[in-house]
Amino acid sequence: MCENDKILQDIGWAIAKLEEGLKVRRQGWNGKGMWLAIQRPSDSSKMTKSYIYMSTAQGDFVPWLCSQADILAVDWELAD
Repeated sequence: MCENDKILQDIGWAIAKLEEGLKVRRQGWNGKGMWLAIQRPSDSSKMTKSYIYMSTAQGDFVPWLCSQADILAVDWELAD
């Protein structure tokens, strides 16, 4: 258990939750309000494959790439 009695998980769990359409974040990220989600292409999208994007601490949406630290982290949780 951790702060707020939330159970923390690994990257596999986080990816499964993203696939379910939920948002996830790492407790260890410094920025407030940061989270990840999956963008699925639509008929009007220029993208042809799904991708993971991040909402930054400033509220911008950017493509996200997983770091070595993120892969090995066990502090993943659902984002509010």
